[in-house]
Amino acid sequence: MDRDGRGRWLAWVGPGLLVAATGVGAGDLATAAFTGHALGTTVLWAVVLGAAIKFVLNEGLARWQLATGETLLEGTLRRVPPTFQWLFLGYFLIWSFLVAAALMSACGATAHAILPLSESAASDKVVYGVLHGLAGVVLVRLGGFRLFERVMGGAIALMFTTVVVTAVRVAPDWAEVASGLLVPRIPAVSGGVGWTAALMGGVGGTLTVLCYGYWIREEGRTGPEDLAVSRLDLGLGYAMTAVFGVAMVIVGSTVEVSGSGAGLVVSLADRLESALGSVGRWTFLAGAWAAVASSLLGVWQSVPYLFADQWRLLRRRDGSGTGRAEPVDTAGRPYRLFLYALATLPILGVVQSFSAMQRLYAITGALFMPLLAATLLVLAGRRALIGDRLRNRPLTSLVLVAILTFFSVLLWDAVG
Repeated sequence: MDRDGRGRWLAWVGPGLLVAATGVGAGDLATAAFTGHALGTTVLWAVVLGAAIKFVLNEGLARWQLATGETLLEGTLRRVPPTFQWLFLGYFLIWSFLVAAALMSACGATAHAILPLSESAASDKVVYGVLHGLAGVVLVRLGGFRLFERVMGGAIALMFTTVVVTAVRVAPDWAEVASGLLVPRIPAVSGGVGWTAALMGGVGGTLTVLCYGYWIREEGRTGPEDLAVSRLDLGLGYAMTAVFGVAMVIVGSTVEVSGSGAGLVVSLADRLESALGSVGRWTFLAGAWAAVASSLLGVWQSVPYLFADQWRLLRRRDGSGTGRAEPVDTAGRPYRLFLYALATLPILGVVQSFSAMQRLYAITGALFMPLLAATLLVLAGRRALIGDRLRNRPLTSLVLVAILTFFSVLLWDAVG
C-alpha cells in the first residue's frame, strides 16, 4: 500500500468512505425522511442494522478478493456459463441507465433549489442534470483517481456535517432518539413494516458495493494482510452512513414531509426554513447537494470498472488468465466509452418523472442484493477456492442466509 510520509490518510480510510458516499443518493434521503415522518424515531435501529448488513456483504467481497486476487465479479463470471454472463450484462446495463438517470435528475432538482435558472423546475432539472453529468466526466477523465478521491472526501465532509448539524438544530427528543436506537420495535401503524424494511434495505447502496474491490486495488491492497485495514475503513464508512441515515430520519420526524424523490429535498428545505431560518435551509441544501453529487461522481468513476471487467471476461470465455485480478485500464476503450454513455444516454430518463425512475431503480437494485448474498455463501464458503483461514465462518454464513431471506422477501413485496 501507499503508506509513505505524505500522511495520505485517505489511503487507509478512502475506499470505505467512497462506498458510503456513493451509496447515499436521493432515494436514501427520501426514504429516511418519509420513514421519520411516518414512524418517528422509533425505527432508528433499522438504519444501524441496515448499515451492518452492507458491512457484512462488503467485508465478504473484500475477503474474497484479498484471498484469491480476483474481484468478486471476476470470480463469479469465470465460474458460470456464458449465457449467465450475458444475462448479467443485460441486467447491469438496465441498472446503470436507471441509476444514472435518477442521479442526474436528483442533482438537477437540488441545484434548481439552490440557484434556479428559470421558474420551471422541470426544465432546470434537465439542464442542471446534464451539466452535473458532464462535470463528472471531466473530473473522472482529467483528474484521475487521486483527484476523484479528494473531491469525494470534501463532499463527504460537507454532506455529513451539514445534515448532522441540521438534525441537532431541529432539537428532537433525545431520550426518544436513544430509545429508537437501542430498542428494536415497529409502531403499529399502517405501512409501518414496509417503511422499516425499505429504510433497512436502502442504506448503503446496492450494486455499487462491488466497486469497493476496484477502489482497494487502486490503493494497492492485494493480499490477506490488508484485510484488517479494509475492515477498518468499511467500519468507518458504514458508521458514517448510519449516522447520516439516523440524522435524516430525525429531520423527517420533526417537519411535515411532502413531495417525492428530489422534490422532497426542496420541500424539506422549505419546511426547515420556517423552523430554523434561512441559515437552516441553506445548510441543509448544501448537505443534500453534496450527497447526491458525490453519489453521481462515485457512480461515474466506478461503474465503468464493472463494465470493462465484464467485457474483458466475455471476450475470454475459456477462463484463461493469470488467476489474479487484472487491473482495469481506465484509459482503455471499454472504460471510456461506458463512462461517456453513462453521462449521455440516461438524459432520456431525466425528462421522465423522478419518482417513477426512482422506483424502477430501487427495484432493479434490490434484485442484486439476494444474488450477492448467495454468491458469497457459495464462493467465500468453499475452502478450495478461498482457503481455510478466510472462508466464511458459521456465524457469517448464518448472517448471509438471513440477508438473503430478508432481501428476497423485500423484493417480492416491492414487485408485488
